Amino acid sequence: MGRLFLILGLSAFLLVFDYYCFRAILGVFPGWKHRTKRWFSTIWWSYTFLLILGVFVSIYITLPIFYLSLRSIVLVAFFLTVVCKFVMLPFLLADDIRRLVIRLRRNPSFTKPTTGEPSSGQMSAGEPISRSAFLIKAGLITAAVPLGSLTWGITSGAYDYHVKRRKLILPNLPKAFEGIRLGQISDIHSGSFYNPRAVKGGVEMLMAEKPDFIFFTGDLVNSLASEMRDYQDIFTKVKAPLGVYSSLGNHDYGDYYFGKGPSAEKAKNLQSLIRTHELMGWDLLMNDNRRLKVNGEEIGILGVENWGTGRFPKYGKMDLAVKNTADLPVKLLLSHDPSHWRAEILEKYPQIDAMFSGHTHGMQFGLQTEHYQWSPVQYLYKEWAGFYREGTQQLYVNVGYGFLGYPGRVGILPEITIFELKRA
Repeated sequence: MGRLFLILGLSAFLLVFDYYCFRAILGVFPGWKHRTKRWFSTIWWSYTFLLILGVFVSIYITLPIFYLSLRSIVLVAFFLTVVCKFVMLPFLLADDIRRLVIRLRRNPSFTKPTTGEPSSGQMSAGEPISRSAFLIKAGLITAAVPLGSLTWGITSGAYDYHVKRRKLILPNLPKAFEGIRLGQISDIHSGSFYNPRAVKGGVEMLMAEKPDFIFFTGDLVNSLASEMRDYQDIFTKVKAPLGVYSSLGNHDYGDYYFGKGPSAEKAKNLQSLIRTHELMGWDLLMNDNRRLKVNGEEIGILGVENWGTGRFPKYGKMDLAVKNTADLPVKLLLSHDPSHWRAEILEKYPQIDAMFSGHTHGMQFGLQTEHYQWSPVQYLYKEWAGFYREGTQQLYVNVGYGFLGYPGRVGILPEITIFELKRA
């Protein structure tokens, strides 16, 4: 009930805010004919009410799998609309404050507007453009910047896969593993895809690198195992001579669709997802480990179920994952959420040489170069993209293969990582 009141209050605020923007835009185009204003009003308010209705339906009604993509479109449209209007807001406020100050100076009683200052964007005699019109048009132009960049992220960034090549230094690495190549992908989120051909192109890029073994670090789906229906054959082609090893992410358990409590449907969905890993030939590690052998020498591949902090579930059991691995010189851990590294691994499991994660997506927005990276997600996660080191232990966070919510990426592009294992 509290959540409902929160959303109702937010909707009321957005309607008031929409009306504020609507009046400002009408004021800056006084030359519009009555018919033009009527069409503009109809389109503006129809879009607003349909968008708010769509958000309510997306949040409160359980939609069939067919409509999940439609829900994503509604939520993204809502996000883009709100962002653009809030970018315009400072310009509208600046104009109103400016006009209020002028009124108070010229008419302290504030009984009626002065005739010397045009209102809400109307042109004054002899002025090529009023200050109000200038501010509001500047706001409209500025609001177009995030709209343009986020739209570009949908059309260009969503499937713009990039291969990142890294050296993974492991001082205790057996000689037989020197130069072995490891591939990593993470956060496929198949329920968000809408272009199978582009997804296949990314898989072909990974296979062209010829990795000796591959890690997938969780979130195969958004919620339902059936989301893999159109993509299972594509990801079945992810193969490697020494195997493909996978783990589960927070989305794979169906908590966001069935709720956090246990249910028969939820358990069946998870079993279907586990079966999907098996059918693709991926070795799913659920609080378990494997011995990877090359020329008689071995290293350990460990994998835990999701282990997150805050609202994210803790299904991982490291005590089971490390069982019978004490003799192995190197131990590589698959754990979806990078917060697991600082919260538990560093303190309790110093024998873990390197951990591989995903989860953050780099928030699908930011800036990433060879020597600098920034994203709003860094204010939520201390480790959110790339390599991190504490003492002899390392963490690598992959920013993901797919996307969630916003169906695109700006600056933080989908990642395929190739590691070359080295002793020094």
